Amino acid sequence: MKMAYLPKQVNNPYHAMLGQGVMEAAREMGAQARMLGPTTAQALAQVPFIDQLIAERLNAVILAANEAVALLPKVRELIAVGTKIVAVDADLATDARDLFINQASQEGVGRAQMQLMAKLMDWQGEFAILSATVTASNQNAWIYWMLQELRRPAYKNMKMTKVLYGNDDAVKSREQCIALLQNPNLRGIISPTTVGILASAEYVASSPFKGKVHVTGLGTPNQMRPFVKDGTVRAFQLWNPVDLGYLAAYAAASLTKGQISGTKGDSFSAGRLGDYIVGSKGEVILGVPTTFDVSNIDRFHF
Repeated sequence: MKMAYLPKQVNNPYHAMLGQGVMEAAREMGAQARMLGPTTAQALAQVPFIDQLIAERLNAVILAANEAVALLPKVRELIAVGTKIVAVDADLATDARDLFINQASQEGVGRAQMQLMAKLMDWQGEFAILSATVTASNQNAWIYWMLQELRRPAYKNMKMTKVLYGNDDAVKSREQCIALLQNPNLRGIISPTTVGILASAEYVASSPFKGKVHVTGLGTPNQMRPFVKDGTVRAFQLWNPVDLGYLAAYAAASLTKGQISGTKGDSFSAGRLGDYIVGSKGEVILGVPTTFDVSNIDRFHF
């Protein structure tokens, strides 16, 4: 069995850890697997790599798509040569993949992020969002649900001022963080991307905004640990990306072997994670996001 993981960008630590999970599962199953992909998260940067995978005719490709629409023609070419497609991190059209391995429901992530921001801000004041790219379907879905949560009466004293995009680039994300901080009334920044939250925390940690502007979002414990310890970031959230890649690889193997077809109700075994059931529209959910803070962050190392 041969499979590959094509991330949004190979030099993003989050996607590197997701790739580790794919490799771990492949070793357990005796499968061949590798990670390949672009160094930027631009919409069409993955196209040359998809062309390469089309030529190789692998059993399965695990794909974290940078853009849900622009890549569809190429992904369908990949399907046409008999390759099973497992979307991960961000979904594709249902006819362009066999399964979507979702880290958590989009609604669950979005609402959890908004709830955490509210707690940090004592349910009052202005906040902003620092996202990845304008076209990132997962980011946009999470932001949609953040704003739906914000409409509840409990948030009547909170206001979202703007959404900026750092393109999952550390320098650009830092610049956008600085731009957001020009608002003298800003009390919080939500960055639902590991690059954005790290860039924001690094800047705020050595600025006059430390202790005044709350930085939260989605990050990894290893990246965020020093900022939690020094008080820059009181709490943030994420799932385990290693487990996400691990689950995706087992799902890809089950598809390849014909054990499942991606139909609602299909079940498969995912090694150390146990058994999973395919939900509607071919979605498999890893679990709920974890909140990390000073009380628990030293228990996690990824």
